[in-house]
Amino acid sequence: MAKIYSIDGKSAGTVKLPKVFETEYRPDMIQKAVVSIQSKKRQKYGRSPTAGIMTSAEYFGSRHHSYRMTINKGQSRLPREKPGGGGLGGVRRVPQAVGGRAAHPPRGTEWSKKINNKEYIKALESAIAATSNKDLILSRGHITAGSEFPIVVDDKFESLKKTKDVANAMVSLGLEKDIERAASKKVRAGRGKMRGRKYKGKKSALIVVGEDKGIIKGARNIPGIDVVALDKLNVELLAPGANAGRLTVWTKSAIEKLDDQKWTQPAGS
Repeated sequence: MAKIYSIDGKSAGTVKLPKVFETEYRPDMIQKAVVSIQSKKRQKYGRSPTAGIMTSAEYFGSRHHSYRMTINKGQSRLPREKPGGGGLGGVRRVPQAVGGRAAHPPRGTEWSKKINNKEYIKALESAIAATSNKDLILSRGHITAGSEFPIVVDDKFESLKKTKDVANAMVSLGLEKDIERAASKKVRAGRGKMRGRKYKGKKSALIVVGEDKGIIKGARNIPGIDVVALDKLNVELLAPGANAGRLTVWTKSAIEKLDDQKWTQPAGS
């Protein structure tokens, strides 16, 4: 059983924890699943298959079977543009021509790493179970005034639409210091400072809701906080950096739906 808290931090009953919280902790599977998700976000390397050949250029045929023959003109018989008014346009679509395709372009590289669906589901269930492990949560650096995990809150939490209300509810749950910890930013080392990612932030609590009734909009400006509906939950959110045990706040409806939830890999997996 887990204790349910109201948005004021007071006791609001208890709820039976689903069987998924009894899943064995498998850091190897969790890491494999997180790497798989992150690899699919990486942009494919290489040129477009149609790069340099998307023109109206055409090979006009042999010298005897085309009225646009190149005989006695000192021009090679290569794919050419069709300029207005007839005649022979500039050479295109061949590597040795100005504006033509690349001669030896980079071969496309597919960075994605696949994972079996059963392995992914096992990793997800293991990451969910890790949210009730106090040792793992504290080892990630989270700070909380409570000692009971997982943290379950009343469904009224899902309807909070203002940042101030969400922040006050998080303070009532004893998570104020963890949010303050995540608010401190660090200047990134290296060239990343020049590429739009000057600062490195920290992860605070993850809020899992059964249904979004305004909470996603209300919590999006709180540093380090992520909010996700239960059907969109994935391993990377539960284990940032492949380290399980993220401080997680569950709503009552999300806990009750866990046993009946049919998990699938994120889109693109």
